[in-house]
Amino acid sequence: MKKRHRLGNQKGFTLIELVSIMIILGVLGSVAVRKYENFTHTASEQILTTAVYELNTREKLIWVDMKISIDGYTNDADVYAALETNVGSRLKWKPGPNIGGGTLHCESASRALTRNPSSITEAAKWQ
Repeated sequence: MKKRHRLGNQKGFTLIELVSIMIILGVLGSVAVRKYENFTHTASEQILTTAVYELNTREKLIWVDMKISIDGYTNDADVYAALETNVGSRLKWKPGPNIGGGTLHCESASRALTRNPSSITEAAKWQ
C-alpha cells in the first residue's frame, strides 16, 4: 500500500500567498511613487539653481564686455538690455523678468528672484 503525500500533490499558490504578494507589491509601489515625486521636485530645484547661476554668469560677461569696450560701462539699464533672460525651454518667467527681478518657474518648483543692479565696480547679481 502506497502512502499518499497530501502536500506533494499541491500545485500553484494558495489564495493567502497571492494576497500577501499583492500587499507587498502595493506597499513597494506606493513608496516608489513618493520617491519619484520627491526626485522630480529636487530636479526642478536644481534646474532653478543652475538657471540663476547662468543668469549671473551672463550678467558678468556682459558687464566685463562693456567695461573693456571703447565706450566703457555706461549704466545698469544698458547691461540689462543686453542680457538674454531665456534660460531654457523648461523654465518660464511668470510674470516676465524686469530690471528688478521676476519669478522663475520650473515644473513643480518656482523661485522669486531679485536683481541687484550693476555698478561701475561690480556686475549685477540675481538672488
